[in-house]
Amino acid sequence: MTGFLDRLFGRVRLGGWLAVAAPVLAIVFAVLITSVVLLVAGKPPVEAFTTLADYGTQPRTMVLILNSGVMYYISALAVAVGFRMNLFNIGVDGQYRIAALVAAAFGGAALVPGVLNTVLVIVIAMVVGALWAAIAGLLRVTRGVSEVISTIMLNAIATGIGSWLLQEHFGVLTGNDLGTRPIPEGARIPGMPLVAGTPLLVNGLLVLAVVLGVAYYVLLSRTRFGFELRATGKSETAAVASGVSVKKMIVVTMVMSGAVAGLIGLPELLGASYKYSNNFPTGLGFTGIAIALLGRNHPVGMAVGALLWSFLDNSSNQLQLIDISKEIVQIMQGVIVLSVIIAYELVHRYRVVADQRRVGRQLAGSDGPGGGNGRNGDVSGRQAVEETA
Repeated sequence: MTGFLDRLFGRVRLGGWLAVAAPVLAIVFAVLITSVVLLVAGKPPVEAFTTLADYGTQPRTMVLILNSGVMYYISALAVAVGFRMNLFNIGVDGQYRIAALVAAAFGGAALVPGVLNTVLVIVIAMVVGALWAAIAGLLRVTRGVSEVISTIMLNAIATGIGSWLLQEHFGVLTGNDLGTRPIPEGARIPGMPLVAGTPLLVNGLLVLAVVLGVAYYVLLSRTRFGFELRATGKSETAAVASGVSVKKMIVVTMVMSGAVAGLIGLPELLGASYKYSNNFPTGLGFTGIAIALLGRNHPVGMAVGALLWSFLDNSSNQLQLIDISKEIVQIMQGVIVLSVIIAYELVHRYRVVADQRRVGRQLAGSDGPGGGNGRNGDVSGRQAVEETA
């Protein structure tokens, strides 16, 4: 019993350290590369990182980091749903923007009062995002069109349709700003104070992001549907042999990804500007791809990645005060994405080698009294296989 517990907890500790090692190595490597770039440019790296840290830990900045992080996190979840199925949904950017536009138009029209209008905005955003993503899914299963190509094209189409709808049908000109009618006050979601006396409030949609993260984990890790989705992503042949409809899973996964993508703009619609305009945040879908890679599609890892990304974005302007271009942060973000992919591959290879060595020791240990063909040998060999499964 003691030996079994030692092997169990030893493996848990190893797996935990390996899971943490990859992103930590990536961030450290990004810091080193950024420091080299700063030194080449004749700028002090220590002062730059100190400036970022000092500004990022202020209460007001922490609120901004959380508010941006909410949208980043939801975007990462939308991308991760596709990743778990081995689908590359690059169309999250177009899906959330067209969903936000239509939802803002209906919300501003105030067809129903109060909380019902809030629910209507959320439902419409999810439905529009799901329908837009379903186009790519259907093209994949009926015509064999790669979702990478179709979603890139759908992003461009969504941009054109959105501009036309805003200018010709939904837009109202207020000064120099063209946007939808504001969502009525009764349908807005109030913010929450982070620190007493801080004028800015944490976006109330933070609760939605937490709920989505929990739902993502439970659905994909604790349900049969999630198992089938992950299994299909790893091997379509094995999924077919198990009776799983691959075409159905592709369409359903794209629809789910699009539905989550439709929620990305809600923190802005229901908790910030309360309308869709030319100033609406763009590019969040591509940010979500980077964060999903950084967090390895894990809800907690993506949450940390979203906060890190938001911290860098919101603190970058402070570098200009010490005569350092804020674009250095973009260099750092790019290096993080590249290095995290390399780090995960290195950690994966180390894990494979470690598992192989452990199996070898288990099999070697079975060649004692009773021999490898005896009961003790069978048990040891079976334990070794189970530990590497």
